[in-house]
Amino acid sequence: MAAGVLATALTLAAVPGAPAASADPAAPPGSPGSGQPMPRDDRAPGDDDGPQRWAPPLAGLTTGVDVAEGTARLSTTRDGTETGPAALRGAERQGLLDLGAHQFATPVNRIEAPVDAEVPPGTQVTVDVRGQGPDGQWTEWIPAAAGAPAILPEPTRTVAARLALIAPAGVSGPVVRSLEVSADQAPTDARAITPRASYRVFATREGLVGGTTANGHRIVANDQFAALPSRRALSPNGKGDYSVRVCTEAGRCATVPIWDVGPWNTKDDYWNPPGQREQWKDLPQGRPQAQAAFENKHNGGRDGFGRQVKNPAGIDLADGTFYGLGLRENAFVTVDYLWTARSAALGRAVTAGAGPVVERTAADATAEDGGVVGDGAQVEVQCQVAGTSVEGTQGTSNLWLRTRPDHYVPAAWIQGAPPVPPCT
Repeated sequence: MAAGVLATALTLAAVPGAPAASADPAAPPGSPGSGQPMPRDDRAPGDDDGPQRWAPPLAGLTTGVDVAEGTARLSTTRDGTETGPAALRGAERQGLLDLGAHQFATPVNRIEAPVDAEVPPGTQVTVDVRGQGPDGQWTEWIPAAAGAPAILPEPTRTVAARLALIAPAGVSGPVVRSLEVSADQAPTDARAITPRASYRVFATREGLVGGTTANGHRIVANDQFAALPSRRALSPNGKGDYSVRVCTEAGRCATVPIWDVGPWNTKDDYWNPPGQREQWKDLPQGRPQAQAAFENKHNGGRDGFGRQVKNPAGIDLADGTFYGLGLRENAFVTVDYLWTARSAALGRAVTAGAGPVVERTAADATAEDGGVVGDGAQVEVQCQVAGTSVEGTQGTSNLWLRTRPDHYVPAAWIQGAPPVPPCT
């Protein structure tokens, strides 16, 4: 961790004109993972009443996918090693191709994505889509297919897509030649404002330094990220579109992005209501299937791959997060799923690889260390207060942002936070 991130004690003087946070630098329109829309390619001329269409090329950021000669397929290393998310520990081959974002002419919420592909028995091809709200926040990824459209929580013009290729270990995977996204608007109820999901689940240490996560991140020593058992909350590499705040019983917290899928399942978005949950709809909201299997012999005590569940893990933590929380063995923790709160003000920690931002118990760089915020993670912001001046990636500022009662981070390390009132 860089000293400037941890606690460089600077002057108490306010810095005139220093912003609390800056806007996210613009990426080329439509670039995968950027969230920026592509030029519109909507209805065909004279087809004003039909669905809007988008035919993304098979190009973009890949993880475990090779794109060549107009096709996409699961990749292998030069020595023939199969690729897959580190947290799954070889249970499944999985590859992702980020197809970027597209801006439709009018808002849509019902999306189909038929694929032209060879799909051997036991393998899968899925197109995951998500929509961007007026506040810039993304919905979760939702699978879309011909005859089984994805229904976004609310209409939006900006939709991102991601191609997922899946195969059992040792099995030849699917080959995709093309796909087309078809979108229109279906009648739905207004999206409800719901409290942020927060549950007590069992946390395990991922480790696996040198491995590759589901989003392509290469795991390093003292890394700061987490894994959840569903692709619906998998952030692009380096970003924290989906982040969690993990707190121990002692009250120490770490806010980190979701960069991997696992440890046991891949379709268990247990933080969602049963009717919305992708799999294991018979379980109550907030209860991971692995926990139900371990404690109550759900599914015969096995996970979705048929493996005997040996612990009740609902979240996997990278080494830096695990030890930074003061954990020395696997334990139950409280997890806040930050993207599920519609009313939350969110900023993003940007440290350019200098290490995590330290959360302080007062707006002072010498105050007690109360937790960490990993690089790229979204952080919930409640209010702001003047304190010691800090120099960070966003400039020099004496403003501090409260993240929870009596805990603050320097605004100089937080990007894109909306205006918040003074702390009282």
